[in-house]
Amino acid sequence: MPELPDITVYIEAIEQRALGAVLQKVRLNSPFLLRTALPPISSVEGKTLKALRRIGKRIVFEFDDSLFLVLHLMIAGRLHWREPNAKLSGKNMLAAFDFTSGSLVLTEAGSKRRASLHVVQDSDALIAMDPGGVEPLECAYSEFAIALKRENHTLKRALTDPRLFSGIGNSFSDEILFEAMLSPVTLTSRLTDDETLRLYTATQHNLRQWITRLREQAGDDFPEKVTAFRPEMAVHGRFEQPCPRCRSPIQRIRYADNETNYCATCQTGGKLLSDRALSRFLGSDWPKTLDALEALNAKQSR
Repeated sequence: MPELPDITVYIEAIEQRALGAVLQKVRLNSPFLLRTALPPISSVEGKTLKALRRIGKRIVFEFDDSLFLVLHLMIAGRLHWREPNAKLSGKNMLAAFDFTSGSLVLTEAGSKRRASLHVVQDSDALIAMDPGGVEPLECAYSEFAIALKRENHTLKRALTDPRLFSGIGNSFSDEILFEAMLSPVTLTSRLTDDETLRLYTATQHNLRQWITRLREQAGDDFPEKVTAFRPEMAVHGRFEQPCPRCRSPIQRIRYADNETNYCATCQTGGKLLSDRALSRFLGSDWPKTLDALEALNAKQSR
């Protein structure tokens, strides 16, 4: 799922190409994309794009007459910039937003249609769509600490809760926790002041670093290589690959459609966190440390 750094770079790229341009036509190729009936989608046609902003992981397009398009890319939605009136061909091409300067095309890989588009009238209705999380790159340390400890959750859950923090998801929460050298399952109530400051600093540094990196990778082109798994990442999506800090194999916790990646040496004091499916299957045979895991792997390879 595109997160804060990806959405930031998307918005900058759209601003460069469409800000001040007229949205001539919205072409929908999927009946599941549009989630609102009033105002109608046609109400934004012929309007000038005045501004873009981010609400969490959503992209907000502001037009004349206090009209807004709110786009949530979800897991597999991606944006592309094409020539004016670009052809919509293929089942993955969900919509085209035809500006006078070019077409912004929305695609979504896979068979599940999760991406959503809302047409919203006036700022109050727009505010109602905001889950309320603080902006991690704009908040002071005190505001960050209050949000973090508002509820007693694991650090992973707290960072990815849109009611607490805006725009952080599965990928960058892994990277932030690795940089802060904190376990993803540590409860927020047990965090010391020093650890909280370390997490705040890592959040600011990691997100800013990735925004800069993604800008540089895109250059003057529209960002096309938006993915949750990048080779430059330290832990996310790098299961069993060596940790860039200590060279221990990266571990993971799998649940539903997501996984958490971490370094047991750097983040959990050598302790392996239980994988819900595998640890339940292995029961008491579940290895508790890296040494025990290595011994189990060696035994199985004989």
